[in-house]
Amino acid sequence: MRQIILDTETTGLSWERGNRVVEIGCVEFIERRPTGRTYHQYIKPDCEFEAGAQEVTGLSLERLANEPPMEAVVEEFLAFIQGAELIIHNAAFDVGFLNNELSICGAQYGKLADHVSNIEDSLLLARQRFPGQRNSLDALCKRLGVDNSHRQLHGALLDAQILGEVYIALTSGQEEIGFGDTVVATQNAQVSLQVDLGAARPRVVVHADELAAHRVRLEKLRKKAGKCVWDQVLPEPALEAAEA
Repeated sequence: MRQIILDTETTGLSWERGNRVVEIGCVEFIERRPTGRTYHQYIKPDCEFEAGAQEVTGLSLERLANEPPMEAVVEEFLAFIQGAELIIHNAAFDVGFLNNELSICGAQYGKLADHVSNIEDSLLLARQRFPGQRNSLDALCKRLGVDNSHRQLHGALLDAQILGEVYIALTSGQEEIGFGDTVVATQNAQVSLQVDLGAARPRVVVHADELAAHRVRLEKLRKKAGKCVWDQVLPEPALEAAEA
């Protein structure tokens, strides 16, 4: 299974008001493990940053002046995510922005969902697991033990990498938190039992009342079945010797 952990940074909170995507970060997972492949692209917008957005991202129009517009990178971006399952935190936000970018680039690009197998919202997953609690990326890092101390500003690639760790912690079964390896190791272990054949054996003493009850039981078996396997294993004289 191929998954892409995706995050974007934008010039504001609403694409309906004309805000644009200025950064895309993607991290590839295969079978829930990072492959080392990433996609990271800064994008030059054709609009100003809204108040506060510039401080959150650390980006500016001057910083992005020499970056390509979305139209120049759309093919490369879509090729990277093609056919994968997307994992996005608060997916409605990013999907809305990216669908707007695709529509600006041309109707031939359709919607984001046309290029991927599924879109999973990790925020919804977190709300199901931790109802009534804060489920921002920072809050989940603290709750799930994911180190985000190096996250000073919002950056698409860094946030995607952190989200990848959060998503695995959020959706892991026992196999992915260490128990699976222990089970496999136990199943594959070979136990070596050393036995001293010359060592003394414990002597079992049969009491008279136990011997009498045993004989009654054997007699019942003989009458019912016509024979008793016990007679072949330990004849009556041997049993008496054991008692003595």
